[in-house]
Amino acid sequence: MWNANMTAAWLAGFTVCFSLIISIGAQNLYVLRQAVKGQHVRACVAWCVISDAVLIGLGVAGMASLLARHPDWAWWLGMGGVLFLLGYGLFALWRMVTAPDAQVVADGGQVASRGLLGVISTLAVITLLNPHVYLDTVLLVGSIGARQEGHLKWLFVLGAACASLAWFGLLSFAAQRMRSLFARPAAWRVLDGLTGVMMLTLAWWVWQGL
Repeated sequence: MWNANMTAAWLAGFTVCFSLIISIGAQNLYVLRQAVKGQHVRACVAWCVISDAVLIGLGVAGMASLLARHPDWAWWLGMGGVLFLLGYGLFALWRMVTAPDAQVVADGGQVASRGLLGVISTLAVITLLNPHVYLDTVLLVGSIGARQEGHLKWLFVLGAACASLAWFGLLSFAAQRMRSLFARPAAWRVLDGLTGVMMLTLAWWVWQGL
């Protein structure tokens, strides 16, 4: 039977995850881009929710403490993240300069449509090669969830998954309402520029912490 402790565990997972996930990062920007283009939005949201739940579940199950006992693993993870963020940021800036017309045209049509596998593969790379995903989900949220008693750990994970679903659902809904704004090439250039600067800043921040 559902009780106050179960509600508290679910709410803790929801609150902690939602407070972290709303920060603008590579994953959020990619989902925003796909939602504006109207390409495989539900699949992107599903991937984000499932990957968050799995990573937080791994943290709750002991991955957080395992990484803490093996700092060399964390170093290699961080180094891979630096290279990924650097490449992603430079590519976004290159796209801003050389491909300002992006994917959406003024009449609302699409210049090109990517397949589901290509979209999800790119999102998987963005998710799994970004060190902040592991820092937030596995280490931070996972370690908090691991403090819950018994089966309450998994209600914490459920709450976190609900927060992920709520956020990415809202993000995709809002982005689809912004299609008229992104009908202008300048808006895509601004988005790519923001993405590039943010990714290069994160790469520098991660490098400083290694």
